This record gives sequence, structure tokens and C-alpha cells, in this order.
Amino acid sequence: MKKFIQTLKNIWSIEDLRKRLTYTIGLILLFRFGSYVMLPGIDPEIYGQAANVNGQSGLLGLINLFAGGGFSRASIFALGIMPYISASIAIQLLTIAVPYFARLQKEGESGRRKMNQYTRYLTVIVTALQASGYYAYLKGMSDQADFILAPNGLFWFICVMILTAGTLFTMWMGERITDKGIGNGISMLIMVGIVAGLPAAIVNEITHRGADGGGGYIPFVLEIAFMILVIMGCILLVQGTRRIPVQYAKRVVGSRQYGGTRNYIPLKINAAGVMPIIFAQALMFIPGIFVQINQDWGSSPILVMLNDFQSVGYNVIYGLLIVLFTYFYTAIIINPAQMADELKKNGGFIPGIKPGKKTAEFIDNVLSRITLPGSIFLALVAVAPVVTRVIGVDQSFARFFGGTSLLIMVGVILDTLQQIESHLLMRHYDGLMKSGRIKGRTSSPVGVQQG
Repeated sequence: MKKFIQTLKNIWSIEDLRKRLTYTIGLILLFRFGSYVMLPGIDPEIYGQAANVNGQSGLLGLINLFAGGGFSRASIFALGIMPYISASIAIQLLTIAVPYFARLQKEGESGRRKMNQYTRYLTVIVTALQASGYYAYLKGMSDQADFILAPNGLFWFICVMILTAGTLFTMWMGERITDKGIGNGISMLIMVGIVAGLPAAIVNEITHRGADGGGGYIPFVLEIAFMILVIMGCILLVQGTRRIPVQYAKRVVGSRQYGGTRNYIPLKINAAGVMPIIFAQALMFIPGIFVQINQDWGSSPILVMLNDFQSVGYNVIYGLLIVLFTYFYTAIIINPAQMADELKKNGGFIPGIKPGKKTAEFIDNVLSRITLPGSIFLALVAVAPVVTRVIGVDQSFARFFGGTSLLIMVGVILDTLQQIESHLLMRHYDGLMKSGRIKGRTSSPVGVQQG
């Protein structure tokens, strides 16, 4: 405890770090405040009753989780930062399908700025479309509860304008945190939105276990112990890397010698981050949409299984999709041929492997081998909340036992702690760990790699 208090004093004594922390906390508080400001033209009391009746599940529950509860509260930040994440993923996929974007990705800093600009333009379009969908969602609820006070046309305009502005403002806050604060801003805001629901989830679980038939508080203690084990597993998944040694050839220029050093290529066991889970979840929600379109299809045994998230068949298919998407997304963000070309240009080579095509094949083989256990463990982490839900854990608390929420929290916290530790070590203070250093994850938001 004494060392912890001293570390906090050291953090606060560094002026630059202190300013960055206060700046980050200030914008986070602003984001949380905005998630409680309701859209104009809505009766708060009537809407609150309607929202409690309808609840949030499936895809809407996922969106609400990432938005920090703003979706269910019909706030100005109801869509959160998800439209920006969707636009980032779309632009990244275009780097494979469209040669123009592939060239931009290889142009360095100038190409990255152009891609970021296109991402922002696409964010506006995606937000406007999602805002229209959110209006339809509220209109459907209002047909039963009648909480919309403004005329339909005016309320649609209010929704589109304010929600688009809210998402863009959230994106701006995330970029400001990245530039002037601590950690990756976009990921930080998503993490804060997820963590905001944790205290209420713990209270709900304690109340559930304390009630008649809840099993008492001993199961709750066992749940906390299991959660700690899952968190430790997630840390290993996020931090795990396979280092490929690289040797650089010696060059003599004048009287000086260059190269001759040894380095390594760090290949992450889970390079895809949480994106495979998000892709798999999106596909698994499709059968439910078909049932909503045609109620007669709901009697189909296959659709019944695919709509029962607690069934064995659902989770087997869900896990297999995560494994497949892990390989798919890893292939998108890591190009062994490009890595081999860069090594060759810089005079680097893997000992015992010929430069060029053989090096690319070697990296690809290593990547394929380490991706398999990483994808399987990722699938296990994704289905962990379902398993805990089956054994009686409250739904709001079960989501913190794995899936996207836990992986995002672990990744963002590790990245933030790594940045804080770097500031401490630069000024000759002790780090956050007694031995070794904290290894940060990718600085891109929730596993989305920018070109």
C-alpha cells in the first residue's frame, strides 16, 4: 500500500502527466453527462416506463452497452462512438477490395490522413442512417406509450441532427483524449461506457443471490473468483506474442558501421482483437430478424436453436464463427508479403530463412499456427457469459465474465497503464510493476487497425 501511495504521488508530481490525466477525466465526465441528456421532444416519465417494459437485449443490448446506457435513455449520445467504429472497419475492408485505398495505406502519414478524412465523411453518413433507424425504434415504442411530444417529421429531423452531432462530438472527444490525454480516446470512451454498468450489475447480482432461492452469498464469492481467473486469461490473450528473430546485415558507410543488430517481429496471438466476436454476433442476430419479419418462421427447429443463445448448437456455431473470423480479420490486418518486402528493403532477414517469398511463407505459417489457439481461447471467452448465465448469474452481471466487454476493458486498461508507466520511467521513477514492464496493446480503437 505504501508503494502504491508513493506511485500515485509520483504520477501527480509530473506536470505533463497530471495535465493529461485531468484532461482525460474532464472529457470522460463530459461524455458521461451527455449520456444522461435526453433528446428534446420526449416525455421523460412516460419514456422511462416504456423503456423498462421493453428492455434491451440482443443487438440493441450490445449497442446500449457500448454507448454507456445512452441508447436506452434516448440521450444525445445514444449512438455513442459505434458509427465511427463501423466506418473505420468499412474503410479498412476497402483497403483489400479497392486499389486506391490499398495505395493510400502504403503512403505513410499522408495516406493515413486521407483515410482518416474518408472515415469521418463515412461516419456522418453511417450516423445519419443509424439515427433514422433509432427514430423508427422510438416511434415504434411511442405507438404503444405515446411519449413523443413533437410531430413525426420534426422529431425525425431532431433525431438525425442531434444524434449525428452527438456522435461527431464524441469522436472529437476521443481524438482529443488521444492527442492531449492518456490512452486511446475512442477505446477509452467505449471502456468507460462499459464500466459504468458494472456497479449496478454487482448490486443486482448481490440482490439476486440474497433473495429467496438465490443460493446465498457463497456462490457470489465463487463468481468473483471465477471472474478473476477469466480476467487473468484475457490478459494472457491480449499480451501473448510470438517473437520471430530478425538479423540486420552489416553496412559500412565511410568510417561508420550500420546494421548487424538483432531484433524481432512480435506477432500477437490475438491480433484481431474483439472484431471476430463483433462480426460473429452480427451474423448470429440475423435469424432473429427473419423471425421478426415472418412469425411463421419461428417454428423452424433451426431458427429456434439459432435464437436460443443458451442452446449448445447456438454456442457451437457462435464459437466456430469466431474462429473463422479470427483467421479472416488477421489476414486483413497482417500482410506477410508486405512484412517480408520491408525486411528485405531494410537489409533484415530471419536467420535460416531466405529473404523474399520464403520469408513471407515462414511468417504466414507461424501466424497460422499461433492464431489457432488464440482463436479457440477467444471463442471460449466469448461464450463464458452464456455459461455463467445458464448456471444462474444475473444477465447484467454475466456479460462481464467475457465477450467484447471484458476484452475491451482489459485491453484499454493495459494500454493506459503502459502509457502512464512510460511517463514514470522517462522521469526515472519506479514503474507500476515491481519487476518487468507492462506491455501495451495496439493503440487502435478496439482492435481496429488504421492504415
